[in-house]
Amino acid sequence: MNISNRTFGNKMFWINKRLFDIFVCLLLIPLFFIISIILLFVNYFFNSGSLFFIQERMGKNCSVFSAVKFRTMVPVKKITRKYDDPIETDRITSIGKILRKSRIDELPQILNVLKGDMSLIGPRPDYYMHALEYLKNVNGYRERHIIRPGITGLSQIRLGYAEGLEATAKKASVDNYYIQNVNYIIELKIIGNTILTIVRGMGK
Repeated sequence: MNISNRTFGNKMFWINKRLFDIFVCLLLIPLFFIISIILLFVNYFFNSGSLFFIQERMGKNCSVFSAVKFRTMVPVKKITRKYDDPIETDRITSIGKILRKSRIDELPQILNVLKGDMSLIGPRPDYYMHALEYLKNVNGYRERHIIRPGITGLSQIRLGYAEGLEATAKKASVDNYYIQNVNYIIELKIIGNTILTIVRGMGK
C-alpha cells in the first residue's frame, strides 16, 4: 500500500494545521532560547554532557529524520536497547526526570516542526531502528505514518511513553483513530490535555 496516497480531513484543515504549527513555534522560539541558556548552566554542575539529544526517528511516509530534544539521560556511545525492551530508567538523570515530567525535554522539537519534519500534534515518532521492527510486527503501524509525527498527540496523552510491542500496538490503534477522525475539536482537546499534563508535571 502506498500510504502517501491516503489522506483524511479536508485540504483546508491541513493547511490551517500547518500554519498554526508555524505560528505557535515562532512564538515559542524565545522560550526555547531562554531555557537552553538556563540548562547550559545547570547541566555544567548537575548533568554533564551535551545539551541536546539528537536521534534518527521515523517520520511521515516512514522516512527518517533527526529529532532533537533536551538530553535527559546519561550519554552512551551506542544504543543497545532492543525494540521490545523496557525504557532504561536507570539512565535518566535527576534533571532529566524534571524535564520529562514537565515535557520541557520536547521543546527543541519546535525546530523539527518549523523544518517540516514534525507537527505540534500527531503520532509520536519512534527511534528509526525500532520502528523498522514495529513495521514488521505491529498491525496498523505503517498507517500511522501517513501524516507528520507530533510533539504531542492523542496516544501521548492517553498512553504516555509507550514502548515495546504490546504498548506500540495500542499506540498504533489510538494514532490511527486520531488520523481517521481528526478535526479542530480533537486538536483543541489534545492541546488542552497537553497543557494540563505540563502543569501537573511541573507541580510534582
